Amino acid sequence: MNLNQKRILITGGSRGIGKAIVERFAEEGAHVLFTYKSNMASALDIVDVLSAKGYHVHTVKADVSVEEDCKALLKHVQDTLGGLDVLVNNAGITRDTLMLRMTINQYDDVMNTNLRGVWMLTQVMLKPLLKSEKGKIINISSVSGILGNAGQTNYSAAKAGVIGFTKALARELGGRDINVNAIAPGFIKTEMTDQLPEEILNQAIQQIPLKRIGDVKDIANAALFLASNQSDYITGQTLVVDGGMVMPS
Repeated sequence: MNLNQKRILITGGSRGIGKAIVERFAEEGAHVLFTYKSNMASALDIVDVLSAKGYHVHTVKADVSVEEDCKALLKHVQDTLGGLDVLVNNAGITRDTLMLRMTINQYDDVMNTNLRGVWMLTQVMLKPLLKSEKGKIINISSVSGILGNAGQTNYSAAKAGVIGFTKALARELGGRDINVNAIAPGFIKTEMTDQLPEEILNQAIQQIPLKRIGDVKDIANAALFLASNQSDYITGQTLVVDGGMVMPS
């Protein structure tokens, strides 16, 4: 699953799942450009560490919920990578609370980043992807978009939308030899899950057949498979990486 010389854009790569994907792809020889929204220190540290190992990694500040930032990223991709082979839509936020307490701003913030931002950036990046010898789009969804989750009506709706978007775009781009797939992580140890009460985590583990929380590397490995030529005949699918929580019939 070598990604040697592949030109890759990853959104939200300064921490958590995004950071793990940046590291994994760089290790496999890819030329990686990743975005961050506010954590510049972490982003620059990732670049320094990986560049010292001889990997090709660059970063740029961008907010995918802002149309101007999405358009500006196209120039960064052309200037830094010279084109694009793989787009990983990973950037996402949460604004969790029960429906009765949720404000319209909390709803809009999540939808604008987690769904609208995915749509906007993908549309902008289609031009260089269509020029690629073999283009890949990987959208990070969530099991919350499949099962739903109390306190996440905004997040679950957005992530379900990402799955629908993935299927529709796969049908549009199949004839242009671009694969479009999604990954739906389950409970993964990140800064987000670290904020959950221990009681909630223990309840989640009881629902997982493998009886453990996942690691960000589990998602990075799934992304590597979908970015590589090993997945060339797979499109429009959602790869659920959750230790067995979701088992569709």
